[in-house]
Formats: sequence, C-alpha cells, structure tokens
Amino acid sequence: MYTQTDLNPAARRMLTLAALAGAVAVMTGAFGAHALKARLTPDLLVVWQTAVQYHFWHALALGLIGMLTLHRPDSRALRTAGWLMMLGLLLFSGSLYALALTGVRGLGAVTPLGGLAFIGGWVALAWAVWRR
Repeated sequence: MYTQTDLNPAARRMLTLAALAGAVAVMTGAFGAHALKARLTPDLLVVWQTAVQYHFWHALALGLIGMLTLHRPDSRALRTAGWLMMLGLLLFSGSLYALALTGVRGLGAVTPLGGLAFIGGWVALAWAVWRR
C-alpha cells in the first residue's frame, strides 16, 4: 500500500488533479441537471452536457496517467500527457461551459484548441506506454 510519502511528486500532482477534476465534473453535472435545466435552452443544455461528458472522461484519463506515473516517475511523455489533458479540460470543457452560460457563440472558437490538447494528450500517453 502506498502512503503519501511513497508517492513521487509527479504522480501525487497528477492524481490530485485527477481527483479534483472528477469532483468538479460531478459538481458541474449536478449544476447543469438541477440549476440550469430550467434556465438554458435545450441546445445549450446539450452543450453543457458535452462539456461535462468530456470533463469526466478526461478526469479519468488524468487518473490513469497518475497511476502510470507511479511506475515511471521520470517519464517526460507521461507528464506531457497529463498537462495536455489539463489544458484540454480547461479549453474544451471550459469554453463549452462558458458558451452555455453566456450564449456567446464566439467562445466555441476555443473549443477545438482544447480538442487538439486532448488528442495530443492521448498521443503522448500512447508514446509513453509504447516506449516502456
């Protein structure tokens, strides 16, 4: 069993970010389902749900990266994958949350940048695993 002192700093950081990202995903999902349901148009609710869905999946990806970092603490590719996932969360889900709340369609221009960060994160993860 690992104790906090056993975790290397990179793994501790990534696992903490994963846990916090998961908590925020639950909160935003609940907020959308309860507080925003009557306030947003159906199309903006779909935007919100898309943000929540990607948020959850990539919070789990951060957890996977953190677990792998326990075994490979010096992996630059894993660190890169983790930070790209975080950037994707902020840009992709963040821009969709903002779009849904404000209705400003121009915010959607940021979303593909987050998607590219997600793709880069997955590719970096694949590289880290392939390289052993």
